[in-house]
Amino acid sequence: MNKLFKKTILLALIAALSVATLPFVSVTAASADDPAPPPQEQIRTGKLEQIWARQQRLYEKIGNGFDRADEFTARVKKLIDRARENGKDVSAVQAALDAFEAALKEAHPIYESCKGIINSHQGFDSNGKVTDPEKARETVRAMGEKLKEIKAAMNGTGRALRDAIKAFREANPRPPKTPAP
Repeated sequence: MNKLFKKTILLALIAALSVATLPFVSVTAASADDPAPPPQEQIRTGKLEQIWARQQRLYEKIGNGFDRADEFTARVKKLIDRARENGKDVSAVQAALDAFEAALKEAHPIYESCKGIINSHQGFDSNGKVTDPEKARETVRAMGEKLKEIKAAMNGTGRALRDAIKAFREANPRPPKTPAP
């Protein structure tokens, strides 16, 4: 039995070594009609164009949020007033709303300063294509910093307000409507 075990182990080791020597990657040469890989600079400019496009979309999304913020805060104030009239505790929602409004006031000027970067779009043409890679990098870097400043100014207050409203509604569900006779 011991002899059989040794032979089995030896056979397994030989099989493992022979499999380990097999190539796992095949290599082929490019034919004459294969397209050449893009130069490294084209890859970098493509990345810059993608980042710039993403930053422009984010800027627009933030702008839409600022445009809807007045309507949103008015609805939340209306909810707070109705709930207060009914004797409900609205302190958490009110505190979250106050923090959100303060953050909006702090973030809006930063957003407005981004408008200059978007309008000048140095290093990019009007279609978002890179014309000067160095200026484009600076533009992307500057826009990224502004977007980070906006995020830091808002500091998650929008999500905190939504969570406070959700918690309030869970704690104070609407009464079921009774059908009219």
